[in-house]
Amino acid sequence: MSASSPALPAAQVPKPIPTTSDGPGRRPAISREDLIEAALAILGPNRSVSTLGLREVAREAKIAPNSFYRHFRDIDELAVVLIERAGTSLRAIIGRARNRADPNGGVVRSSVEAFFDQLRADDKLLHLLLREGLVGSDAYKEAVDRQLRFFEEELRVDLIRLSKLNRVPMHEPALVARAITRLVFAVGGSAMDLPPERYPQQIDELTTMVRMIVNGAQATNRAAGGLGSSA
Repeated sequence: MSASSPALPAAQVPKPIPTTSDGPGRRPAISREDLIEAALAILGPNRSVSTLGLREVAREAKIAPNSFYRHFRDIDELAVVLIERAGTSLRAIIGRARNRADPNGGVVRSSVEAFFDQLRADDKLLHLLLREGLVGSDAYKEAVDRQLRFFEEELRVDLIRLSKLNRVPMHEPALVARAITRLVFAVGGSAMDLPPERYPQQIDELTTMVRMIVNGAQATNRAAGGLGSSA
């Protein structure tokens, strides 16, 4: 008879405790998108992305701080990606609004309404874009400015298309697009702190201001005898 202890029934064999290199309670794997979502979950309406800490984001994502570097060089790179994501998201939303609008008069208002709908929805990406353009670091402001230039180029193309469709040439459409984009973002930055019940008035005023810019550019083109037309 063997002196060794009898084998335990299979049901009584203790199961090994799973471990990961990141420590107990942490996720064994994480994606770049998970880190972006963790950062957005931390950001509040009045908090700059520049105040995000690497350890704070890692804690929210339930990973070890060292795991952060598998996806981003540093916290600044993550912040710039957030700004780029915000610009891409908003351009898609406003682009859809412009495409749905009646080209004979509703394009401006529908675009402004889409912008304010995102403010009303407490869109963290939009808030981030507006806020970092005002109070962010130089690197973040430059990232926001790049997004605004993308807006300007898309709007310039739309203004030329609508000018040809309506047969009303426009003076310096690129400059008009820049004026409108900067105006909308300046008003949006101020409107973030307003109660939503003030938004209808803001929409009316901003729509009127944008139309004044467009009408002024068309009148300038006529006064110049067609020089600098949208063609």
